[in-house]
Amino acid sequence: MKRVFFVDGARTPYLKARGEPGPFSASDLAVACGRALLARQPFAPSVLDEVIVGCVIPAPDEANIARIIALRLGCGKQVPAYSVQRNCASGMQAIASAAERIALGQAQLVLAGGTEAMSRAPIQWNMAMVGWLAGMMRAKTLPARLGALTRFRLRNLSPVYTLLLGLTDPIVKLNMGQTAEVLANRFGISREAQDAYALQSHQRLAAAFDAGALADEVELLYDSRGNSYHEDTGLRRDTSLEQLTRLKPVFDRKYGSVTSGNSSQVTDGAALLLLASEEAVREHGLPVLGEWRGHEWAGVDPSQMGLGPVHAVAKLLTRHRVAMRDLVQMELNEAFAAQVLACQAAWDSAEYTRDELKLDQPLGHMDPSALNPEGGAVACGHPVGSSGARIVLHILRALRRKGGGLGMATLCIGGGQGGALLVESMVSV
Repeated sequence: MKRVFFVDGARTPYLKARGEPGPFSASDLAVACGRALLARQPFAPSVLDEVIVGCVIPAPDEANIARIIALRLGCGKQVPAYSVQRNCASGMQAIASAAERIALGQAQLVLAGGTEAMSRAPIQWNMAMVGWLAGMMRAKTLPARLGALTRFRLRNLSPVYTLLLGLTDPIVKLNMGQTAEVLANRFGISREAQDAYALQSHQRLAAAFDAGALADEVELLYDSRGNSYHEDTGLRRDTSLEQLTRLKPVFDRKYGSVTSGNSSQVTDGAALLLLASEEAVREHGLPVLGEWRGHEWAGVDPSQMGLGPVHAVAKLLTRHRVAMRDLVQMELNEAFAAQVLACQAAWDSAEYTRDELKLDQPLGHMDPSALNPEGGAVACGHPVGSSGARIVLHILRALRRKGGGLGMATLCIGGGQGGALLVESMVSV
């Protein structure tokens, strides 16, 4: 196995969906951050061996979106590209696939990451309307067409919101917010604790932007109307605990505690990273941002999908003989405040460790001051195809600022999975 290095990376500001299609397609967003990333490299885009991009909801005209992005970035027709989909971890899967290619000696330089334009998720006809349209198309004579026309019903016009369908598990029939309610109930996580965590996420992200900690991570973005975006638009600098407590539960209106304020936001955004072999680093004189140490995937009950990181992190730490206390920082994607707090409780639980993780001793929770210290998806948003790449990029940048060490990026995955990726910063080549 060859060593795999992270050389550089970039992301767009994350743009909160505002009830209408956003100004950028998923490929637009990836090209915006990819262009800036590749422009500062000492090699041409055509030198890349491959481009791998995760995306959950590509537009109908963005089939194999990775190839579209590669060509728009000037990589040339000879650079192959493919798209991956592992739901919320699609961006992390793209990075993991790139790392495996390099580790096996099959590639030297790979551009990988994820992108998503959730605000542009299609609204479709329902099956009744599709069937009626098919009947109209089959009718060739005027009488047949008139007969088909009489079979039209107003209910045929009821739209199908694909985003809502995609955020609902088809096996257990629960949407993602309802799975967070399950975890809040299982671990006794109060509404007050969730709101306090959400407030902290906004405060930490605001402080990070104000301190310039994200300046080398977030690229300035312009739309066609001349508007510029320099920070995540879902960030609520003026929010307070009082405002959060006034919000009503969304997913269980009578008994629930999960609200729009303590959940991640529907968002558009992209994040890309450049991975390189040791040979490529030396050949091109590339800086090293960090080194890939490994990754793991885990499956859990889809009704408790938020616990996926508990299992993926446990597998990865055990395999590498690393303790939770050895991590300088962890980026745990904030799908919901309840989900993050549930993972912390599970890592601390002797019962959960014994019965679910099949380990002798609890891993122990991550130090809260080192868990998402610059905020997370509750504040910046969760464009599902991109988030896995964003947290990898951010952990690498954060470790560099802190002087190096081991870091973990992990997230839950709709459908009942978890992913985790271990990196080390300030390594020698």
